[in-house]
Amino acid sequence: MTNSSAGQPAEEPELTPEEIQAVIDRILAKDSAARTKTGSGFRGKAQAISTLDEEHSEFDGEQQDLQERRALRRVAGLSTELADVTEVEYRQLRLERVVLAGLWTEGTAADADNSLRELAALAETAGSEVLDGVVQRRLKPDPGTFLGSGKAQELRDIVMSTGADTVIVDSELSPSQRRGLEDIVKVKVIDRTALILDIFAQHAKSREGKAQVELAQLEYLLPRLRGWGESMSRQAGGRVGAAGGGIGSRGPGETKIELDRRRIRTRMAKLRREIAGMKPARETKRANRKRNAVPSVAIVGYTNAGKSSLLNRLTNAGVLVENALFATLDPTVRKAETSDGLGYTLADTVGFVRSLPTQLVEAFRSTLEEAADADLILHVVDASHPDPEGQIAAVREVLTEVDARKIPEIVVLNKADAADPFVIERLRQREPRHVVVSARTGQGIPELLQAISDGIPRPTVKLELLIPYDRGDVVSRLHSPDAEILSMNHGEEGTELEVMVREGLAAELEAFIRRG
Repeated sequence: MTNSSAGQPAEEPELTPEEIQAVIDRILAKDSAARTKTGSGFRGKAQAISTLDEEHSEFDGEQQDLQERRALRRVAGLSTELADVTEVEYRQLRLERVVLAGLWTEGTAADADNSLRELAALAETAGSEVLDGVVQRRLKPDPGTFLGSGKAQELRDIVMSTGADTVIVDSELSPSQRRGLEDIVKVKVIDRTALILDIFAQHAKSREGKAQVELAQLEYLLPRLRGWGESMSRQAGGRVGAAGGGIGSRGPGETKIELDRRRIRTRMAKLRREIAGMKPARETKRANRKRNAVPSVAIVGYTNAGKSSLLNRLTNAGVLVENALFATLDPTVRKAETSDGLGYTLADTVGFVRSLPTQLVEAFRSTLEEAADADLILHVVDASHPDPEGQIAAVREVLTEVDARKIPEIVVLNKADAADPFVIERLRQREPRHVVVSARTGQGIPELLQAISDGIPRPTVKLELLIPYDRGDVVSRLHSPDAEILSMNHGEEGTELEVMVREGLAAELEAFIRRG
């Protein structure tokens, strides 16, 4: 930008002082919101959760499912001790008070901070109060305590000073690391994977979703079972005395932990059979759509990017919308039509996140196949997030795991009403096939509908038909969403049509093709 006060000519129109001040105020406001970690803990909402006051639009419906979910309220500061039971109101739970811990092994300090704030959003969604967070700069995790003995002692001091009852680590811990860290901090320690699994367990509604989450939890729990000492042992010794079980108890026996492992494996086998039994129903529906050549569009994206809000805006589906991570898990499929009457389906899928547990990817593979079998993918990105490029990379990593990267993709830059214009322009330069929208205000929705209309497969066979007047059923069939009528005239012998149809329908219309 040239300086007009110096008398230099401006080649491009300059911003007015008011516009410059507005840009500065917006940047300062975002910078202030990003630095919510002050004093003893995190203040306000975590960055991964939107700060917009209006959570829903008129297209989201009555949201009765959300009212049911929020009927179980969590209240900060209430104790569950017997002496304080009189303070607890009906259907209220005490918030867990947590301290976050993460490692900065690669990337920039901003990347480490964004990851910890995303962990804070996950913790809030799970039903906890985040008190503080620490980041340790290390080349690799400590094999014994993950953070190292010195930082673990510092973490223990923070836990004692804040009165926290849980530590959440921003990575997946090995069983020995978790036990070593618990021995030092003296409170419960969970990792990122366990936290995400807990959120999935809270939000799963359908029978298939609950089975998938339980399978993922058991796969995570199996190598992390912990014994409870001699009191739970079922092994008997071979001699009488304090060390043995005496007469009637000799034999190899079986420890309680091995019994638990066997029961878990039995339960996992049963869940896999149940999920496999549910898969044909989903495949049958998908096969019907393929047989009828109905184009399918899958909505994918990072968690809380606005996928369900976008589905509601496009189809009035009334899917649950909540300003939280992983609010909806079960896929929803709805019918839609282009402006020229061509039908297609829109499928909302489960949200993704950085380091999505492999157990969940495997358990939800049947759900993620909706994206793998789609004709077009709408990749929804939260343009107001501090690291939208990181979100795009995380989603594409999961799409690669389910063999969906070769499918045509439209990047939908959502929440344009809350995003920085400079960030939107940066993303537009980076992603050649994009649409800028706001599911809340409706900005850019016509452009998105046109992009979907241009992106889905269209009928490719052109026919000239002559249909007798007594075959009105055939004319009605051509008015369906899987055919496109180019022209229609009523002649003496019947209805003359010029149409574009798919190959399957073209074979059925062979008898009505005009000859010569």
